[in-house]
Amino acid sequence: MRKRGRSCRIFPGYLGRPDLTQKVLREGWYHTADFGRVDEEGFLTIEGRRARFSKIGGEMVPHGVVEERLMSWLKGKGIWHEGVQELMVTAVEDEKKGESLVVLHSCELEATEAEKALREMGVPNLWIPKRFVRVKAVPILASGKLDLAAGRKLAQSA
Repeated sequence: MRKRGRSCRIFPGYLGRPDLTQKVLREGWYHTADFGRVDEEGFLTIEGRRARFSKIGGEMVPHGVVEERLMSWLKGKGIWHEGVQELMVTAVEDEKKGESLVVLHSCELEATEAEKALREMGVPNLWIPKRFVRVKAVPILASGKLDLAAGRKLAQSA
């Protein structure tokens, strides 16, 4: 969904990076690459960033939602450890569907059981990860955020 908004507070551009500025500032609009939805009452909820979605069979699949559902399931099983990033969802190329989801995890996680749990939570079949890969540690940047590029490389090489 594309929603536009204007503000007197839009920044003039990236310092010394006209290439980046040109990508995000067009015709007075700042393009955030955020995805969101508007509810019945007109409230906008940000669902995630374009970098955290995969196009699978023509549908945009949010990695964050799949991660949240898996974390919730793991918490319910007493497996999830608060404050430790033990899984991430990423994607690899898929000849038939465009991309397929891969879960990188450092916790005890049985793929068949996780797939079943996601289905029971009402997660659409397209959103069910095709592979679950055990790693020593989920890649994290110095900022504490997921290292998306490293995660994708790990998934591609697994």
